[in-house]
Amino acid sequence: MPEQRQRLLIPLALFIAILAVSTASIFIRFAQRDAPSLVIAAYRLTLATLLLAPIALTRRRAELRALTRRELGLALLSGFFLAMHFASWTTSLEYTTVAASVVLVDSSPLWVALLSPLLLRERVTRYIVIGMVLAFFGGALIGLSDACTWSADGLVCAPFARFVQGRAFWGDFLALVGAWAVTGYLLIGRRLRAKMSLVTYIFLVYGMAAVVLVLIVLAMGAPLFGYPPMAYLWLFLLALVPQLIGHSTYNWALRFLPAAFVAVTTLGEPIGSTILAYFLLDETPALLTLLGGALILAGIYIASKRVDAAPGGSQGT
Repeated sequence: MPEQRQRLLIPLALFIAILAVSTASIFIRFAQRDAPSLVIAAYRLTLATLLLAPIALTRRRAELRALTRRELGLALLSGFFLAMHFASWTTSLEYTTVAASVVLVDSSPLWVALLSPLLLRERVTRYIVIGMVLAFFGGALIGLSDACTWSADGLVCAPFARFVQGRAFWGDFLALVGAWAVTGYLLIGRRLRAKMSLVTYIFLVYGMAAVVLVLIVLAMGAPLFGYPPMAYLWLFLLALVPQLIGHSTYNWALRFLPAAFVAVTTLGEPIGSTILAYFLLDETPALLTLLGGALILAGIYIASKRVDAAPGGSQGT
């Protein structure tokens, strides 16, 4: 890809990805009215894989056959991490607010930045570090909105013991588990996308995640069918918009950008999700949430400064 075109296309693609993934929590909340969380996660990945299958099995058949055992194993491991991410994060939305859940699950930049130098030998620039710190503090403020409120006496927080025993704490913990899982997914994706086309990679990863999630659903005895038609509409939209458009665009960007930077851009999701939750779910963001969102935006802007594209150009999409 020519350098000038790449510099224009990458920011636009990441902006579209943020908008797309911001819809995920909303579609999940609507689907949870009729379907269990793990069933929702299983359908999300299964439908996405089925939509990719015709392209992957016709246009990428030769590439699929040429994969080494190591490449195939890493792709399947990435899919396992993705399954754990969606299983824990989707369930977290049953217990905590959209804002808190998406902020905590999007704390992955912290973990990616800590592990990238060790596992990928990627240098984390000072812009990414500063942006990550700002975004992390912004996320912490949004997380505090679950337990704290502003009053005439200033910031008032619930006792910690009561907070950790509540539903919100369990939901926040599940969202954090989702962040740890997506860290593995991003780190592996950064390594594989240097050699593997986008369609081949996401077909294998989404497919593996779908298999793992379906097996979990079957083991728990939850029904896979028999839900109202509207539930299937939300499940289809979940697979199409945040998964195939949002997540796939992030995976495309991993071919050109450091994993730490791609992880930082995902921190735009809490802002979009919070805005949508306000209009569609009647969840009014607290002042702490708004302040945290401003810090996240500032962090993303700073992290985007002087990001060098990965060498070697594109191997295809």
